[in-house]
Amino acid sequence: MIKNFYDNHKNFSSRTLIEYYISPGIKCKFDILKANIETKKNYNYGIDLGSSGNSFLFFMNNISQKFSLDIADLPLKQYIHKTEWHPLCGEITKLPYRDNSFDFLTALDVLEHIKDDEFVISEISRVVKKKGIVVITVPHRMKYYTNQDRLIGHYRRYEFPTIASLFEKYNLKVIRSFGVYGQLMRIADIQSSNPEKLETNLLNLRKRYVSDSRFRRIWNFFIRSSSVVMKIDAKYHSLKRAMNIGIIFRKV
Repeated sequence: MIKNFYDNHKNFSSRTLIEYYISPGIKCKFDILKANIETKKNYNYGIDLGSSGNSFLFFMNNISQKFSLDIADLPLKQYIHKTEWHPLCGEITKLPYRDNSFDFLTALDVLEHIKDDEFVISEISRVVKKKGIVVITVPHRMKYYTNQDRLIGHYRRYEFPTIASLFEKYNLKVIRSFGVYGQLMRIADIQSSNPEKLETNLLNLRKRYVSDSRFRRIWNFFIRSSSVVMKIDAKYHSLKRAMNIGIIFRKV
């Protein structure tokens, strides 16, 4: 059922790295992650679970071999001809990797889509090496759960102490936490009023951004400006008020 959802919603399955340049939310999220992740350390094997077509690992030049796993086939095609990338279509609940395979792992806005999230966390711990780094982002606070969450397949939003305890149970210790989206993300609730129209508009935006250079210059200015506002919103709200949070763990 989940695979059908993503295969049938082109907003998700058609994503590419262009998303970073056309979406203020994704630019905000990726920029905040880059600011919080140690980039001087080199990693041999990194994997992005639920990578879609706009994997954060594109920005990690300190990873030698990059693995991407996604439940949808379409977004993985762009990785096929890149020598350092190893894409695989599969399910996060059945990770086809050996124990202690990776020293860096990301799962960005993924866990909330999984019914048995604790099992997935145990699998994440299994495939990560000791002292390996795990980076996640999740929607925050159940009190913010709306129809928009339901439409895009969220089983839940998380409370920070709860998810931190779940990871700690599987030997993953919190080393940093931070807000990714502040209260401005409440605007996302508007999307639930007409999701079909929104999906069409996003697909058209991607096409126009690629084909129209004048529009691209204007849109780039809008994205830079709006993402700065979103980053300020995330930084200056307390973690309790963040609508999406990032957490970095180390396996102990």
